[in-house]
This record gives sequence, C-alpha cells and structure tokens, in this order.
Amino acid sequence: MKNNIQNRIKEFFKKETVLSIAIILAIISAFWVHPNIGYLDYIDWRTLGILLSLMIIMEGFKRTGLFDEIGAKLLKHTKKLWQLIMVLVFLCFFFSMLITNDVALLTFVPFTVMVLESCDQKNAMIPTIILQTVAANLGSMMTPIGNPQNLYLYGEMACSVGEFMRILLPYTVITFVLLLVSILLIKGKSASVSAKEVTSNREQREAVTRKNVMYAVLFVLALAVVGRFVPYYVLLTAVLVSVLICDRNTLITVDYALIFTFIAFFVLIGNLGNMVYVRQALSSIVSGKEVYVAILASQFISNVPATLLLSGFTTDLRSLLIGVNLGGLGTFIASMASLISYKIYAHRYNDSKAEYLLKFSIVNVIYLIILIAGYLFIQ
Repeated sequence: MKNNIQNRIKEFFKKETVLSIAIILAIISAFWVHPNIGYLDYIDWRTLGILLSLMIIMEGFKRTGLFDEIGAKLLKHTKKLWQLIMVLVFLCFFFSMLITNDVALLTFVPFTVMVLESCDQKNAMIPTIILQTVAANLGSMMTPIGNPQNLYLYGEMACSVGEFMRILLPYTVITFVLLLVSILLIKGKSASVSAKEVTSNREQREAVTRKNVMYAVLFVLALAVVGRFVPYYVLLTAVLVSVLICDRNTLITVDYALIFTFIAFFVLIGNLGNMVYVRQALSSIVSGKEVYVAILASQFISNVPATLLLSGFTTDLRSLLIGVNLGGLGTFIASMASLISYKIYAHRYNDSKAEYLLKFSIVNVIYLIILIAGYLFIQ
C-alpha cells in the first residue's frame, strides 16, 4: 500500500513537474504568510476563466478533427518537399495565434508524422518538427490568446488588442523570415512529393458540424471577452453549460494541470509580495532588466512560470512580455509546449531522440541570438 502511494506520487511528479514544484513552493511560502481569506485576492480569476474556457473550446475543436481537415486540404496541392514542409510549419505558426501553441503542436505534429511517413520523407521529420515547434512558440506570441503568458499579461497591461500586437509584431516578422530561410536550407528540399490526404477519425458529419458551429460561437464569445466587451464569467458559464449538454466527454480530456499551476504560482507570488525583504530583493533584480531576466528565468523554469513570478515585481510589463516570449527559445524546457513535440517524436522514433534534442537546441539557440539582436536593434 505504502509503495503504491509512493509510486503514484513519483509518477505524478514526473508527469506534472512544474505543477508539483509550484505546489511545494506555495506550501513553503505559507509558513511565512499563513493561509487566510486574503489568498483569494491573489488569484486572477479573469485570466483563469478565459484560459479554462479557451482550453475547453480548443480541445473540442481538436476532438472534431477540424484542424486536421483544414491541414489536409491545404496539403493537396504540394508538389515539392519544401512546399510540404512550408505548409506544415506555417500551419503551426498561424494557427498558434488563435488556438495556442500547445494545441497547434498537439494537432499538427502527429499530423506531420503521418504525412511525411506517407510521402516516404522520414529524413525531413526532425527538421520539420523542430521548425514547427519554433513556429508555434513564436507565432503564438503575436496575440493575447496565443499562449498562457500573453493572456495573463494582456489582462495586467490593460491595453487594447492592437497595442498589444504592435509590441510583438517586429519579432513575429523576424520569426517569419527566419522560418522561410530555415525551410530553404533543409537538405533535399527539392524532392518531389505526393501528399496523401490525411483524414481524422470523425463522427457522423452532421453531428461534427453541429459541434464545430457550437465551438465557433463560443470562440467568438471568447474573443469578445478578451476584448473586454463581455464579462469572463458569462463566457465560462456558456462554455460549461454548452459542452455539458452537447459534448461532455471533452471536459474529461482537458488538461487541467495548467490551471492548478497558475493557482499555485498566484499563491506563491502573493505571499512573496507580502514579504518585504523578498519583494525588495526581487524588484531590484528585475527592475530595468526585465527582458534579460525573463529570458534567463525561462531557460530554467519555462516562460509561463517565469511570467507569473516576475510580473509581481516590475511595472514594465511591456518589456516582460517581450522577454518571456523570446524566452520560449533556448533550452528544452524554456517553453513547456516544446515537450509536446518531443514526446510525440520520441514515442515514434525513440532511437533518434538524442539527435532530435541536439538539433532542437542548436536551432533554438540560433533563433534566440538573432531575436535578441533584433530586440537590441529595435530598442
């Protein structure tokens, strides 16, 4: 019995490392700031409500196979390998702006594996998936709903969607150009291919269409909430009621770990903010160096926790926004979304996972150096 519990704890920690660490740190901080009703004020309920709603909506779209169907139709007219790779990479780049980097990778990386295998282009697997990962992590930085850190900082900054997007537009353009150049440098890019249409496992077409319409309406409502036209609790209520009635299995497959990670970090940050000496020390470290501190912190704890941790100790959220988005590049854990691609690839091609990690690291470091140089030039 005892060994069984210990094994379950180990498995949970292994699977949800960031969440586990966040909970441990929050509990430790509670020894200095004892739990009280004020803890509820630490939590940004609006961010959590929007995030949970978007997670459910995107999980619903993924389950209906909508993104797979769109991708398959786009691939019908590709004749050369570079054209095929370009479609696969930019599906992640542009879709991540609307469906988040995690969902883009969960959807299109398995899709890519199937397509490249069907075309007998396994040699292009590693560079394509690496570029898809970079594309999703950096394409998602363009919009407030592209990734969790953007959604949170957008709520804190109280700026318009247009103003938010203008901050990150230069880095998005640089990324777009870098991806184009990278694709053209891939060996054997001129090989002829015939991409077969990849169909997803779908329910009867009428039922799927009804679900897609429902999720599309909910997504439009989510955009209205992000634009501050509708209260977040209206969205959350609409999503929960609609999905419970029409597609309740989607609620089972949503990964709720991210929500609990946010809550744990909110508690930790709130408690740290109530410790005068800690607050002063962290503020002095972050102040004036937001971009570089955010990039560095992201390399060790990933960019979402880095955002939550550092946001409580700076007023320059614009610089922090740039830092945590560029900080998604670099190490393997700089963006937790990168783990999605790795797990999918390693599951299929376990013998070459070391090669994947090496090339992933090289590409990420090169992109990070170029984007930091771009930041210095823009400033």
